[in-house]
Amino acid sequence: MEVRITVLAENSVVVPFDVIGEHGFAAFVETPEFNFLFDTGQGKALINNAIALKKDLSSIKFLYLSHGHYDHTGGMVDLLKIKSPLKVYTHKDAFSKRFWFKGGIKKYIGIPFDKKYLESLGAEFVYEKEFREIEKGIFSSGEVERKTDFEKIDAEMKVEKENGELVQDQIWDDFSLAIDTSKGLIVILGCAHAGIVNILNHFINKTGRKEIYAVIGGTHLGFANDEQINATLEVIEKYNIQKLGASHCTGLTVSAKLYNKLKDRFFFAGVGSVLEV
Repeated sequence: MEVRITVLAENSVVVPFDVIGEHGFAAFVETPEFNFLFDTGQGKALINNAIALKKDLSSIKFLYLSHGHYDHTGGMVDLLKIKSPLKVYTHKDAFSKRFWFKGGIKKYIGIPFDKKYLESLGAEFVYEKEFREIEKGIFSSGEVERKTDFEKIDAEMKVEKENGELVQDQIWDDFSLAIDTSKGLIVILGCAHAGIVNILNHFINKTGRKEIYAVIGGTHLGFANDEQINATLEVIEKYNIQKLGASHCTGLTVSAKLYNKLKDRFFFAGVGSVLEV
């Protein structure tokens, strides 16, 4: 076994035992040398599902946060009660005051905890910006350049400036991980706010690898039109991607479209799903 990725938090479940689903994402990653956690979901499912799936959260070496939204960070307090101190890789913008603003409704969607409070519990934040190999064969995307014209940031996502003004949130802290394996790269996505095509091209260019074996996580294609979906499928073929484990913000309708095109190369990465090389 080179790497095993088990989904601990996701909108739905794919195993018939004591796990629960929630809107969010978290994945437990095992390697021969160490384990780590990618995101924490909203916090209602993480501990329960880790116990049910027999994944020891106290064994993790670090937490990697894909971005500062509540549905990827809400489990941090419960996690820190199990593992502390804990190194947490993220971006300096992760603690921005973030809102979903539409039709006169303003909903807070940022990290639900104060940074100092998390630090008092043992969180040791490591702020990243550039592409970097954070462990041997494990690459943090850093900020992903937005090059495609069909992958857009949601207009409803706003960030509050110091003067209280709400402006478009570019979500520069949208991070992903790539793990180098004998079969090619495995890319783990949180929500892919930067655009899944931008992210995949970014890892290919930065790592020098020509193929991506697998992609797992939130693709943000649930908000995409046919042009974006078709362009994404072209890139999946270009990089000879053999496994696409779509979840969270992909949505059921788009997941059905992806399955129809990819057949056995597609799987729905709900709670309990496993990707192993």
